[in-house]
Amino acid sequence: MSGEERATDELNTEVREELQQIADRYPHSRSALLPMLHLVQSIQGQVTPEGIELCAEMLDLSAAEVSGVATFYTMYKRRKVGDYHVGVCTNTLCAVMGGDQILERLKEHLDVGNDETTDDGKITLEHVECNAACDYAPVVMVNWEFMDNQTPESAVEFVEDLREGKEVRSTRGPGICTWRQAERVLAGFPDDLADEGPGAGPASLVGLEIARENGWRAPATDARPSARPEAATADTTEGAAEQADTSRAETETKGQVDK
Repeated sequence: MSGEERATDELNTEVREELQQIADRYPHSRSALLPMLHLVQSIQGQVTPEGIELCAEMLDLSAAEVSGVATFYTMYKRRKVGDYHVGVCTNTLCAVMGGDQILERLKEHLDVGNDETTDDGKITLEHVECNAACDYAPVVMVNWEFMDNQTPESAVEFVEDLREGKEVRSTRGPGICTWRQAERVLAGFPDDLADEGPGAGPASLVGLEIARENGWRAPATDARPSARPEAATADTTEGAAEQADTSRAETETKGQVDK
């Protein structure tokens, strides 16, 4: 069986029905493209040309439009991903706290470069720009689940556990599933594990605790100033342009007065 025939066979009638389910969720069908691409990845392990063509056909888009989306967002992969996608953050805080050392150690241990997969097909390693968990730096994500406060040694340990089929649990979430299973969840088909694990850890809740200790509360809804009429959302293109011009003029005038 050729690669094209295999890809077509993977995108069978059942998959097409699920893609249609996703499209039916949205009043404007093209809005379904992102979750549909995640579903394609959950089946094929990547976004294939066949997957692009199918999404384009179902949403009445061109293949170029779908391909433009698939190549713009880094969560969509054009090369097959292993069972576990390991993303190491090396952005500012994680880098300062040791993210670069974690990435280099994993490259050496796994004998792969950035965005490459191990020979056994288990691990795909990628340098990522921010895992949005700076309070637990350095952070590594496995199939989009957090592994907090990592070191080169702890990262190697959980990666080896994953390769050996041992259970690995994320720091603030559920046990780690495969990348394809995670992609199916991102497509909008829940695995009912959303409430498994603590969700938020102590570092994330410090601000809340300080507010409670001081009796701070958000102002009541009726105490907040109402939006000015001119700040309301414009209903027409002309209105939006006029609104933007007015806002810009006010800003420039304020700047001149401040000087």
